[in-house]
This record gives sequence, structure tokens and C-alpha cells, in this order.
Amino acid sequence: MIYSDGAGAVIVEATKSEKPVGVLTHLTRSDTLKHFHLLHMDKSYNPNYPDDTLFLKMNGRKLYEYALKNVPQLVKDCVDKAGLTIGDIKEVLIHQANAKMDEAILERVFKLYGKKKMPKDIMPMTIYRLGNNSVATIPILYDIVVKGEMEGQELNSGDNIILTSVGAGTNISAIIYKMP
Repeated sequence: MIYSDGAGAVIVEATKSEKPVGVLTHLTRSDTLKHFHLLHMDKSYNPNYPDDTLFLKMNGRKLYEYALKNVPQLVKDCVDKAGLTIGDIKEVLIHQANAKMDEAILERVFKLYGKKKMPKDIMPMTIYRLGNNSVATIPILYDIVVKGEMEGQELNSGDNIILTSVGAGTNISAIIYKMP
């Protein structure tokens, strides 16, 4: 359930630095041609709903399966493209749509690197407190972590983080960001 809707914006500027900082790499993938049917319009599930108003519906199970199959490899490819390993990553900021799915995705990323366990505090979560804020979950999470408002989460200059998301339209993305 989406508890609120939000949007995030970022102003990016170049910074002179002897070593690269900011966005190191990014990858995006869209499979809408194959999976457009995961979203559709239909009448309410409530048999007592007064009319035939159409509502946006999602095949959540299929999206979950899609995410577990595709997001981990995209994240690994993005980390590899940056010339890093998963051990170089301080935190993973992932779209806050489903905590169980997020944990499964990240566990699979670590398995792709031959790791049996992921570090305990590598993935800060706000879904328990804020719910799913639609496209704003990652900007909100980033803002909370950067401001030091989440216990046990801290980002410092030089830290590498992953920002990654999956959307019901079967669009996935990953960014490797080095804190300036």
C-alpha cells in the first residue's frame, strides 16, 4: 500500500577533485514490453463499491519475482562497472516498497559476490515508519541518512553507496555514488 505520494529532486553539480566523487556509474533497464501487463486498470475488489470506477492494479507476486530475478544482477553489474566490489559499499539505499523483497534482493546481490551473509546495517529502512512514498522513497531515505536522523546510519566523505529501485512498470535502476 502506498501511504503517501512524494517526489524527489536532485541538483547535481561538478566538483573538482583529485579522485572521482558523485555519480560513478549508473545502469537502467526497462522491460515494459514484456511485463506491461503487471499493471492494469480494473474495478474495485470491494463488491459493495458503488460504481464501475477503474483503479490501478498491480500483480504484486509477479513483480516480486521479476525484482528478485533482475535487480541483483543489475546492481552487481553497476558495482562492477565502477571498478568496485560489494565490500567497497558502505550502504545500499533501496526503494522502500516491500521490506521482505528488499532484503531478498540484497541477499542475492551478496550471493552474486560469493558472500553468504550481508552486513547487518548496510541497508537502512524507512518503510516501517514512513510506508511506501512511491518515487520519493530513495530521496527521502537519503535525506534522512545524510542528516544523521537514522540511528546507526552515517555517511562520510569517500563512502560509496548504491541507490537502487524497481518499479511496477518493470523499470529497474542502480547508481553507485561516492560521497563528496
